[in-house]
Amino acid sequence: MKNKKIKFFKSLKWKITALFLFVLILLSVVYLYISVSTAEMYFQETSQKLNIDLAKHISAETNCFTDGKVNEKVLKEIFHNVMIINPSIEVYLLDTTGTILTYFAPDKKIKLKKIPLKPINTFIADNGKNFILGQDPRNIDRKKAFSAAKVFEGKKFMGYIYVILGGEEYDNATQLVFGSYILRLGVRSMIITLLAAVLISIISIRFIMRNLNKIIAATQSFKNGDFNTRINIKNDDELGLLAESFNEMAEKIVQNIAEIKTMDNLRRDLVANVSHDLRTPLATIQGYVETLMIKSDSLSGTERNKHMQTILDSTERLKKLVEELFELSKLEAKEKTPNPEPFSIAELAQDIQQKNQVIAKKKSINLSIVAEKDLPFVYADIGMMERVLQNLLDNAMKFTSSNGTISITLKRNGKSVSVRVADSGRGISSDELPNIFERFHKEKRTEEAVNKGLGLGLAIVKKMLEVHNLQISVDSKLGEGTVFSFNVPIYEKKIQAVYQERVG
Repeated sequence: MKNKKIKFFKSLKWKITALFLFVLILLSVVYLYISVSTAEMYFQETSQKLNIDLAKHISAETNCFTDGKVNEKVLKEIFHNVMIINPSIEVYLLDTTGTILTYFAPDKKIKLKKIPLKPINTFIADNGKNFILGQDPRNIDRKKAFSAAKVFEGKKFMGYIYVILGGEEYDNATQLVFGSYILRLGVRSMIITLLAAVLISIISIRFIMRNLNKIIAATQSFKNGDFNTRINIKNDDELGLLAESFNEMAEKIVQNIAEIKTMDNLRRDLVANVSHDLRTPLATIQGYVETLMIKSDSLSGTERNKHMQTILDSTERLKKLVEELFELSKLEAKEKTPNPEPFSIAELAQDIQQKNQVIAKKKSINLSIVAEKDLPFVYADIGMMERVLQNLLDNAMKFTSSNGTISITLKRNGKSVSVRVADSGRGISSDELPNIFERFHKEKRTEEAVNKGLGLGLAIVKKMLEVHNLQISVDSKLGEGTVFSFNVPIYEKKIQAVYQERVG
């Protein structure tokens, strides 16, 4: 697939920049709104502090009531004069329930007939020390700063003087001025914000995208086949974590590729070795069968039996090879798992010695067991341990000449029993020693040894011990023989629990 060129408006850089600008503009609008609202509240609080006693002076200097009735003529004149002096205020006379009795304003502009008294009483009670807003009679949804005082006729409480400190005339006069100020402030703020946002975005995005571009370049290089590519970013942030994860992934991929190549090589070796080793007994069987068919009349009974025995031996060899292949494949696929139990390894070794004693005598080999007295039970799969000992014994038999010796030594070693299988054969060279447990490996000893098997016996031994979480070691010198040794854990309840945790 060809590299795709990312369009600018679809790139991550553009998306981050646009989001950054949007957030900054939004914050600027919010800040501007808060600033204007705060300025308005500040003006109203200042106005209330400056005119805190205005309503009290009007009440003290005016006879608002005469014989319990509103003195309309006097109040109209007083309200008119006060508003001429200060056109930003509106004066109202309220009764004791807050109902508006008279005022200086057009009737059509009054939207409320009654003012809530709670803010007024609070204002009068603390003498205007705390900033408080009251209801605007001309605007149901708005509250404004005010001054208020009680009105008396003689000593009788008759109502309140209620002065709005920023009336409608003031609103109309300041709307244009304040609107112009907001416009100028808004334009300046937006320009400064945008310039700052662009500058900060460019610097920030370039800094962020610098490392991101490294990651993209490394990914493209790795995709194109350069498996040595790694990302050199040491930051303790998300991009650093991404780079570290990429490097770990790349190492894993390279490791898997190497394993696949190794498995492919092993597969080719398997096909080559299996075809060679299976072809030999098959060719033998075919040759002797053809001989029997062609010369059936001319062969004596002895020759015929000899040929049949050769065919039988080749068949047994072929059967053993196939069984070993299946067994090894199951062990490597972990389809075959051990079933551990306590048993006497000394008795198992004696049984194996008795089974192989006849073969050993035919080859004039001295097969012996050396075991300590009162060896404790071990904990393992008895069937697998029998196969391990048998394979080691078979291997020793193959490469031990007549009048040689093979010994199985059992000895307690701490919390385990040491098993040692030694032979007096020709030994293994140091070059061959590291490879003897590989499947299909044949030691380069003699032509007879090369033709004796596929080389699966020791591979099966190693796999069976590995599924028990055990290791096998080998020591050999040319002309002196070979020693295989491993340890089997002694049976204890604690050992049983540890084994089950590791293996099962």
